[in-house]
Amino acid sequence: MKSRKGTGVVVAFVGFASLGIIGSAVNSFLPQQANASAESRINGKPASNKQLDGWIREALKVMSQENIPGTYEGVHRNIIRESGGNPSICNHTDINARNGIPSCGLLQVIPPTFEAHKLPQSAYDQAGVTADADDRFDPVANIVTACAYAWSRYPGKGGIDGINEAY
Repeated sequence: MKSRKGTGVVVAFVGFASLGIIGSAVNSFLPQQANASAESRINGKPASNKQLDGWIREALKVMSQENIPGTYEGVHRNIIRESGGNPSICNHTDINARNGIPSCGLLQVIPPTFEAHKLPQSAYDQAGVTADADDRFDPVANIVTACAYAWSRYPGKGGIDGINEAY
């Protein structure tokens, strides 16, 4: 989608609201108290490159097994744009937050989207991946769920890899 010339209004913004995708103004995010497992992993700060690399690779294992498209580069690019690599961060300023369902996690997923697109725990277990399928702050579950949503919503764009032009 395109922005209207001279207005700076991005028309495609509405389509991404259910995923919680927003611009890359990470400074507008305020940390939310995440569950203990995510907090203990990173103490509410952006992950190290090694942590982020591991989470993406684990997510890609599950995604491959479940036929959810996505590449390392596409997932990484969107994580950096959405959360700066912080799995416990939430956006408390957008329309989702004003509606009581803030976008949270590495790929800024809102609760209804997470619930509708999360995979069963057995998918992670079968792939040999440690993750909590029911925790949207779990870095791996957040990635997999956001990618499953992107694929279901934007199959013509290739899922997560093709949804970068509308920010």
